[in-house]
Amino acid sequence: MEKKGFFSTMKPSLFTLTMGGFCIGMTEFMMMGVLPDVAGSLGVSIPVAGHLISAYALGVVIGAPLIVGLAGHFPPKKVLMGLMLLFAVFNTLFALAPNYQWLILARLFAGLPHGAFFGMGAVVASRLAERGREARAVSVMFAGLTLANIVGVPLGTYIGHNLSWRLSFLIIAFVALLATASIKRWMPVLSATANQGFADSLKVFTKSEPWLIIGISAIGTGGLFAWISYIAPLMVSVAGFNANSITFIMIIAGIGMAVGNFLGGRLADRFSPLATTGALLVSMIFSLLIVSVVTRYKVPAILMTFVTGALAFGVIAPMQMLMIRAAKGSEMLASSSIQASANMGNALGAWLGGLPIAAGFGYTSPEYVGAALAFAGLLFCVALAWKKNKEKQAEAFRQTGLAFVEAGQVQVHFINASQNKKSLQEQPVQKESLLKQSNHQKSKYENTNQR
Repeated sequence: MEKKGFFSTMKPSLFTLTMGGFCIGMTEFMMMGVLPDVAGSLGVSIPVAGHLISAYALGVVIGAPLIVGLAGHFPPKKVLMGLMLLFAVFNTLFALAPNYQWLILARLFAGLPHGAFFGMGAVVASRLAERGREARAVSVMFAGLTLANIVGVPLGTYIGHNLSWRLSFLIIAFVALLATASIKRWMPVLSATANQGFADSLKVFTKSEPWLIIGISAIGTGGLFAWISYIAPLMVSVAGFNANSITFIMIIAGIGMAVGNFLGGRLADRFSPLATTGALLVSMIFSLLIVSVVTRYKVPAILMTFVTGALAFGVIAPMQMLMIRAAKGSEMLASSSIQASANMGNALGAWLGGLPIAAGFGYTSPEYVGAALAFAGLLFCVALAWKKNKEKQAEAFRQTGLAFVEAGQVQVHFINASQNKKSLQEQPVQKESLLKQSNHQKSKYENTNQR
């Protein structure tokens, strides 16, 4: 059987999702690179400017279920185009906002389409994929995020440092328009992915499995954002790089994310999404602890930037497939909820990571917060694995019970058949015995009469 590489998976229809992911990646991650510039232009501290990261994440949490609920019955192509147009509008408003309050509001609205796009896009990608390659198809969409971190975010960070961070976000608006055009050109017309009402789709959340997956996403991914939200001051103040080096450092992080995203999709297809997620979270814990120790040295700091980026993005496609498989019939809503919960991790990681900095513990302290969040996500993985194991045992017990019942029924049938056969065999013997008795009685009666 011929093996297919990553680029054989890159259909034009999937490329449109990659373009959308590229735009979203720039919107989400560029803020980390220009955070010192934004803080300086507004006259606020870096932790206060970090609230712009949390505002975007809150927008994702609100927008994912809201937009899916309103648009789930429309064809995905039209919805995805509309979401990219919203990105163009709100990033333009962010670039033109006159003060901190308006920036917070624009950033909140810019986050609204994020979760719905990735939630719907993941379901569309899995529908377009060949059987057994669904996780890799989803990773193709998320490759846009990683490409944004290799190309878009460093370029935007450089422009933000040397020209204006507002110009960087106007560029994002232009990219969103390009993504809209690519969807219009190459995305096939698919039927609406919602096959039941919104209220019926919510019933999937009456089960515990989706909530455990949300726990993995909401808390476990907080480790990534506790680290990357403050990567610029970490590298400048601790590692000793100058501000212009942040562009190069973001490229290294982006390359790591691209490698991790690719490997995460392949591992999830080859093994299982749950095992892949758990293993990557364990690695993430150790990686963040190592970052906190070695960042004072430039070469190890760069190396761990690559490794941590790879581990952090490796979990994205496996988590998405975990939720899609756990929510049959409600895939779109469940998939978008993963995006909402991941951005809860974004807000949680950025907020909790900023607390020890504000308390004076330095720019390496968020890594300890991130390791704790990744560990909490691992506990949810363990709970989900335990639940799945119990369900398998219960199913095996049920199947064994059914087998015993069936075997018992066969045995009873065999016994009944044997008894019937024996009865049929005994009937001629009984008949002959009765005939002999009758003849004997007749002979005795005749002898008596002769006398």
